[in-house]
Amino acid sequence: MTRTGRTRSHRSRKKRITLALAPVAALAVIVPLMNQASAATPSEVAADCSSDSDRLADCQFVDVQFKANSLGPNERVSPVTDNCGSTSTATKTFNVSTSVTRTLQVEEGTVTEAGTKLGSSLFEVGLEYSTSTINITRDDKTTTLAFSRTDTVQADSTAFFMWSAKRTDVSGFLRATYKEAQDGQTVFFSPSEGAATVHVFYPQILNNGTPDGRLWLRNVKCGTAAAEAVPNSTKAVRSEPGFGQGGADVTDVEIPLTEIPAP
Repeated sequence: MTRTGRTRSHRSRKKRITLALAPVAALAVIVPLMNQASAATPSEVAADCSSDSDRLADCQFVDVQFKANSLGPNERVSPVTDNCGSTSTATKTFNVSTSVTRTLQVEEGTVTEAGTKLGSSLFEVGLEYSTSTINITRDDKTTTLAFSRTDTVQADSTAFFMWSAKRTDVSGFLRATYKEAQDGQTVFFSPSEGAATVHVFYPQILNNGTPDGRLWLRNVKCGTAAAEAVPNSTKAVRSEPGFGQGGADVTDVEIPLTEIPAP
């Protein structure tokens, strides 16, 4: 009886020791998991690539598709000249100025500068789309369009010049490689691998160094709703109707690119 009692007591102690060690082993597993960073979200990838974050080992733009000769936003590129109240046309001098540069659009309505790592990738991708007929600006330099031109303002109208740059629109996704693993991996994408929603707009440049695009003189009848939408004597920051889309009170006359002086 005595021997049997000691044997049970010995087994009981082993069981208690095992139970006491179990929480310690569980804690050892939890600690490494707590130290791991959570996976980078698509928004974080875009932000880190755009800012050239120190967390990144590399960031690449992966092209999926492209569209050449894509027209950019419609911009007013000269001050407004007023000929309201006059019954005859007037000859006026316009100072036209604008510039084009490569831009990265990571999501609709968000355009950002490209950091060093990503900038190198954008340059390499741009090489693929620059041809003998389409010379595109691959780096982030700015190409300027600036000149004076004399033209005709219609009777009882205001007039100004409009511009829409031609661009090669290359779309794809971002692939970021992080220096330290996050959630067990180092490579993440924005918005997702294989997507074509990140856009890089490469300005197209003519052989004489002038930005390619559409330039037109817009006349707007005074006293109309279209005229009320035109701020006086300043360039507009609002979105403007495209060529030939201004309505009955707006007259657009396209200027041949051959008439634009080289820089």
